[in-house]
Amino acid sequence: MQLDQIIAIGGRPGLFEIALQTRTGVVATSLVDGKRINASVRNQVSLLSEINIYGLQEEVALREIFQRIYAKEEGKTCAVKPKAPSDELEAFFFEVFQDYDEDRVYPSDIKKIIQWYNILVDKAPEVFTEEVTETTEESDE
Repeated sequence: MQLDQIIAIGGRPGLFEIALQTRTGVVATSLVDGKRINASVRNQVSLLSEINIYGLQEEVALREIFQRIYAKEEGKTCAVKPKAPSDELEAFFFEVFQDYDEDRVYPSDIKKIIQWYNILVDKAPEVFTEEVTETTEESDE
């Protein structure tokens, strides 16, 4: 599984893997419970590979943020719980991404990133190993 195949659907908890694209949307499988759902064009569907996090200098891809968390947590689930107080969430995120824009990245965003990271570590850890090999191959060229 690749990050390009994983989506978040507005109004639905968790992450989903795209199983099939249709004329009216997508059929996706939940990474949490394995149930299949239909998401139409009316739903807000976001590919994780397309999400960027606001920084003071530039935006950073969510993929890179996940890599930083993965390195910090040594491949384990996040030590900070998503329901932790806002100051703990912000302190953790500052360790991972020192240059994030505190005015545009809210504690609710950090909470969601941590939840998504934990789901990916548990259900799709290959996302992290594939990204590392792709980055290594690109730097060799």
